[in-house]
Amino acid sequence: MAAPQDGPWLDDAAGRLVRPYTVSNGRTRPTAALDLLSMVMTTGALPAGQMGPEHTDALGLIGSRPTSVAEVAAHLRLPAVVTKVVLSDLVDCGALTAKAPSFRTQNPTDRSLLEAVLDGLRRRL
Repeated sequence: MAAPQDGPWLDDAAGRLVRPYTVSNGRTRPTAALDLLSMVMTTGALPAGQMGPEHTDALGLIGSRPTSVAEVAAHLRLPAVVTKVVLSDLVDCGALTAKAPSFRTQNPTDRSLLEAVLDGLRRRL
């Protein structure tokens, strides 16, 4: 049975009861340019219109501190592409701002950079 904090969205035996493509309305491409290292932050503006529970959960998780797309995906337990679509919806309606990562190195796939990101994620989770 689902844990109390998970509500009806998760079930221990079946896993996620709402499939990821349902969360994103079948969309697989975000309208905002986001990658896993992009930082998102709330603007204080409330989304106009009806948003899904994942949108609300994302806003509550992010708050006023910059949070990476990867961290949001991990906490929401959603695939990265679905999380990007959800966050993109929030950027489009003005509830979030997004900032692309700035690399101090010319090679964003530099092994030391990737290890530092992995170490940071392990400490946070």
